[in-house]
Amino acid sequence: MTNKRVLAALTLLILAVAPNLYAAHCSTAASSGEWAYTYIGTIFTPNGPLPVASVGHFSADAVGNLVGSQSRSVAGSSGVEDITGTFNVNKNCTGTATINVLVNGQVQRTAVLALAYDNNQNHAYGIFQSLVLPDGTNVPVVITSDNRRVFPKD
Repeated sequence: MTNKRVLAALTLLILAVAPNLYAAHCSTAASSGEWAYTYIGTIFTPNGPLPVASVGHFSADAVGNLVGSQSRSVAGSSGVEDITGTFNVNKNCTGTATINVLVNGQVQRTAVLALAYDNNQNHAYGIFQSLVLPDGTNVPVVITSDNRRVFPKD
């Protein structure tokens, strides 16, 4: 009878601890901090494809707002731009971001990205889902981003 009680107690202990083994998850708040990124890809225009690349940084807050700047090049023409936007991160470490790109305070375009976080939310991959101009024109693109926390967390 003693063995059955020990086995029952051990089973209850394992069942009580098991959910906590998987309790760690991603969140918007956990993604707050200083980030650096690059993106690279192609913009498809009626006159043909154009290569695009950028390097930038942004600050993200715990409620899903971000602000930063970038230097970008489209087919060899470079420019400096500000960015503002929002993001959200799901428990499964996927997320989305909506980014407004501004020059002199005027929105030039809005990008929506799908995100996937790894490395304890110190890194994220992204792909542009859409790129829309202020007049509503959808610009076809294939652009991916690589995002890293400037000061990684443990």
